[in-house]
Amino acid sequence: MNNASFTAPLIRGAAIQKAGKPWTVRFLGKEAPSSQSAVRIVIDTDDEKTAAEIVHKAFDTVKEGGKNAIPAIVEAVYKEENAFFITAPDMSSLKAAESGTAASWPIDNAEPAKTGNAVCPSCRADVVKNKVALVTGGAQGFGEEIVRGLINQGAVVCIADLNIEGAEKLASTLNTEQGKEVAFAVKVNVADEESVREMVETIALTAGGLDLCVSNAGVLRASSILEQDIASFRFVTDINYTAFAIVSKHCANLMKRQNAACPSWTSDIIQINSKSGLEGSNKNGAYAGGKFGSIGLVESFALELVSYGIKVNAVCPGNFFDGPLWSDPEKGLFVQYLKTGKVPGAKTVQDVKAFYEAKVPMNRGCSGPDVLKAVLYLVEQVYETGQALPVTGGQVMLH
Repeated sequence: MNNASFTAPLIRGAAIQKAGKPWTVRFLGKEAPSSQSAVRIVIDTDDEKTAAEIVHKAFDTVKEGGKNAIPAIVEAVYKEENAFFITAPDMSSLKAAESGTAASWPIDNAEPAKTGNAVCPSCRADVVKNKVALVTGGAQGFGEEIVRGLINQGAVVCIADLNIEGAEKLASTLNTEQGKEVAFAVKVNVADEESVREMVETIALTAGGLDLCVSNAGVLRASSILEQDIASFRFVTDINYTAFAIVSKHCANLMKRQNAACPSWTSDIIQINSKSGLEGSNKNGAYAGGKFGSIGLVESFALELVSYGIKVNAVCPGNFFDGPLWSDPEKGLFVQYLKTGKVPGAKTVQDVKAFYEAKVPMNRGCSGPDVLKAVLYLVEQVYETGQALPVTGGQVMLH
């Protein structure tokens, strides 16, 4: 871990604690900006809580117009290495901080963060406003719909995907549509720990910390256990089970450092699981097994990470029939299930689709907005962790 990725979430957490709302922190580099002087913080410890106290003491000296304020430029010295950061209430205000237009940010609220999500949002529409979110597998399918939904709710989203071209194109499109920076792209292989570590470091340097991790990346290779090669079985398990643990590990460490400076701030890890994580799936054992196992991870991580203000939950969607996972003409599940004979008597892809639609009491597949509402609910509900929330149109119900 380098200087910047260690100190960025501490600075962001201290700003959130003081402002009572999300804050943006961005790494500038190792050279001082020419625009203005910086508040200097010397961190001589690896202990996160002690380091957070040092940051808080430095922030307490900043005043503007007789009010408490948060510095616009911070110099952090950690292990004798300098790192400069800009801070601002949101992404749109970063330029004002960097140019010197704003030397500091006066704090209007009289009370710092006290409750689960600091200042409680006035309405559901503000649940993720100005928060930093990560969506893995965010360049297409459910992931893209979740990205778009979070941005429409005011979040800043890191679109992480192995398909970096698709992620960058989506980020560029969304930034243009919104007329401001609301998304950035990072290439990641969620099954590779070094790749995930680099992704999380990029998030820390770009936005200062992380409030919501949506672990969405997943794969499916349907096959009878009598025929499936074990290499395919391991591949599905590595992405759907082990990779969730890797992503959770590194995101939770970033959230933990942020929490050291703002213990009242709640962060969320939400796995996009599946109804196949709640009931078995015929000729799809590798997928269902990985999803079942992931719910065990969700419950276990929830018990451990609650001490750091991190909630861990799962959303278990029903079938997303209109997405590429199901409808891709070459690799989609409808094609796979037709070839494997999973649907007795089916002669066409449309036969397979009709068969699965008939299984849903609400007579349709799950959609991106359905999943987004579940994600927003789990973020808003600060008194819930370790849950697997079905979004299945009544096809699978909790007992």
